Amino acid sequence: MKNYFEIFWQFLLLGLTSFGGPMAHIGYFRKTFVEKLHWLDDEAYAKIVALSQFLPGPSSSQVGFSIGLKKGGFIGGVLASIAFTAPSFFLLYFLAILNINSIENEIIFGIISGLKLFAVVVVADATLSMFKNFCKTKVTIFIFILSAFILLFYQNFLLQIVVIVFAGVIGATFIKVESKEQIQNYEKPNSIILFLFFTILAFTILANSHNQLINFFNSFYQIGSLVFGGGHVILPLIAENSSVDENSFLVGYALAQAVPGPMFAIASYLGAVSFDTTPLLGAFVATLGIFLPGFLLIMAFEKSFESYSKKTHIATALIGINASVVAMLFAALCNPIIPSAITSIWDLIFVLAGLVIMKKYKIHIFYFICFYCLLGVII
Repeated sequence: MKNYFEIFWQFLLLGLTSFGGPMAHIGYFRKTFVEKLHWLDDEAYAKIVALSQFLPGPSSSQVGFSIGLKKGGFIGGVLASIAFTAPSFFLLYFLAILNINSIENEIIFGIISGLKLFAVVVVADATLSMFKNFCKTKVTIFIFILSAFILLFYQNFLLQIVVIVFAGVIGATFIKVESKEQIQNYEKPNSIILFLFFTILAFTILANSHNQLINFFNSFYQIGSLVFGGGHVILPLIAENSSVDENSFLVGYALAQAVPGPMFAIASYLGAVSFDTTPLLGAFVATLGIFLPGFLLIMAFEKSFESYSKKTHIATALIGINASVVAMLFAALCNPIIPSAITSIWDLIFVLAGLVIMKKYKIHIFYFICFYCLLGVII
């Protein structure tokens, strides 16, 4: 029971403060669960990140769900997901029912601006730390530089998958490690959960319901089953495949960027505005639809991915993939995290100062959050 409470509490704190998109969230998770709480080490964390990049769904939320699974089993995963998503869900739900199209309150705007600066510090710190851990050889440094170059100049979610696969091929071909002890029986993907995933997907595609709520769930389940990487890459699919009007979509897009937590929570806003009589139910159905496929896939592949990662060729491929994940983090830091947060020389100074203090002194992350919130309001 104590574990469950701690899982919920830690993810709730992250859900309240994690601005900056999926790559920023990966930085926050690493800071909390690898460096601070030691729930897992860098190698185990990198495997979770790699798996989330391979599978469709909200990547950072899948990472959080996986950490919850490792710490507290299925219930731990569910609690982690609920806690991390709840703040953005309720914020977007209330903004929807209050019909607020823009946030003009200077204090709120200041807090958000300060937390964006903090996101730069966290992601920069994660990038530096992960580079030090995963880019130690000429091959991994080459993979990092090449991947970063491609991702900086050609931003496309399909290209991210190509970069990851290419990095894995380079790793498996050119990286040599000492032979690992091979296990005899490798875990297979969970066939029952995979069957459930594809059954629901088939139903959502084939079903022709007259119930608007069911159709809404179907649309968002299909979107969650198709998009890789999470974050902003989900937006074109929502615009094309959901039944929401253009104005609601644009307002939801703006508000989803202004609140902490996963970008997939835009579904909460769109579900609420689409159902005037039952907005809470609409928000819940849309949110469940968009998150459910990614979580089912994590449960289906988590153990098999961990098992097969012990094979020598898979292990060397993962070394290459880890270097490309660091490059993805670096590319996200350069765009959009830094441009959206740093607007003056003073912003840059406070970010650099925060990064130096974070690297040199073991100050609790809570004090950093308070400082940057206050700084944002003052500025």
